[in-house]
Amino acid sequence: MTPATSLDAVRSVEATLTVRRADGSPCADSDVTVEQVRHGFGFGNIGFDFVGLANEEQDGARENVFGGAEPEAAQRLEELWLDVFNTATLPFYWAGFEPEQGRPDTRRLQVTAEWFRDRGVTVKGHPLVWHTLAPDWLRAYSDEDVEQIVRARVRREAAGMAGLIDTWDAINEVVIMPVFANEPEQNAITRLCRSIGRIPTVRLAFEEARAANPAATLVLNDFNLSTAYECLVEGVLEAGVQVDAIGLQSHMHQGYWGEERTLEVLERFARYGLPLHWTETTLVSGDLMPPEIVDLNDHQVPEWPSTPEGEARQADDVVRHYRTLLGHPAVEAVTYWGITDRGAWLGAPAGLVRADGTPKPAYDALRGLVKEEWWLAPTPMRTDGEGRVRVRGWAGDYSVSVAGGSATWALRHDAPTPEVVLA
Repeated sequence: MTPATSLDAVRSVEATLTVRRADGSPCADSDVTVEQVRHGFGFGNIGFDFVGLANEEQDGARENVFGGAEPEAAQRLEELWLDVFNTATLPFYWAGFEPEQGRPDTRRLQVTAEWFRDRGVTVKGHPLVWHTLAPDWLRAYSDEDVEQIVRARVRREAAGMAGLIDTWDAINEVVIMPVFANEPEQNAITRLCRSIGRIPTVRLAFEEARAANPAATLVLNDFNLSTAYECLVEGVLEAGVQVDAIGLQSHMHQGYWGEERTLEVLERFARYGLPLHWTETTLVSGDLMPPEIVDLNDHQVPEWPSTPEGEARQADDVVRHYRTLLGHPAVEAVTYWGITDRGAWLGAPAGLVRADGTPKPAYDALRGLVKEEWWLAPTPMRTDGEGRVRVRGWAGDYSVSVAGGSATWALRHDAPTPEVVLA
């Protein structure tokens, strides 16, 4: 074995597994095979592309309000997606989810969440409250009515998806929420947040979601990683709002931040003692966006192709980025924002798969980390006289098999002496 790296020291777990036969006797002095079947860490990507496929729709059968791939294209992406990722983010952008008041697109997303669950994937919802893509029909209501409608929306989604979706970005991008001015007419949620304040707006999102699904993991999420977000986090926590994780975004269209900047961000937000979810991240495989662009949305180009040079850079950047993030003990999940270039945000070549469905070097590099370097392949071992075997690997789900039976078990930091009974 190679000496443990700092990342191994953070992520690896060592446990003594006791293997018993169906009658309870130890499986002593036996050859067994141990292998990993799932990571405990949240390796995420968006699941938008699979809404049509999961619902067995035909290509072009309905407007693609969630920005996903047509079902035929999604079918070609399915194996690539599932081979790397174990956590899917589904879109609950209110304007597309409920374009007509009282007619939410609940069933399609329930079916999609079930589709992922049946494939062993954990599902997250994004977001419950956000000023961008608030429905136009909400503008007609007073601030008091808007608050009640928002509360009801949060309860409806959190309760209706409970058991299928138990992790939510409860509220998104609150730092700019009350001052957001990128629309001709102010959206109703910005208006509400300006009226009641940021912290009360955060409180209503978290409290309603918590009441609707007490088991949910609720994330406070933002792209603004300045001291303004730190002030918001501090204010929210001082106000007694129960936040389960802090969400951090990094769409790196202007180039990889580098290890130093990324670690600086992680350290600043880890000091609150909460898990960190790197909720959105992208790295482009074409020309970089000019550095003078402040709002990424302002960069509009007719074409933004992936290039061989850019793909090589993206692959290197992906490896460096993921190593840095997973090397920090506070990070529990990382979500890459898009499997494919087709339909990518801002038209950027930020996917891990080209628009024609072929994997880029970045896909292969990330898979090499997730399913090879950070993965325990089937490994022959031998139990001692008490049926015990020492196992070291990354936290997650494992199987152990021996002639005559097998069993699954979880390798966790808080369970150093697991036991299994062969079936």
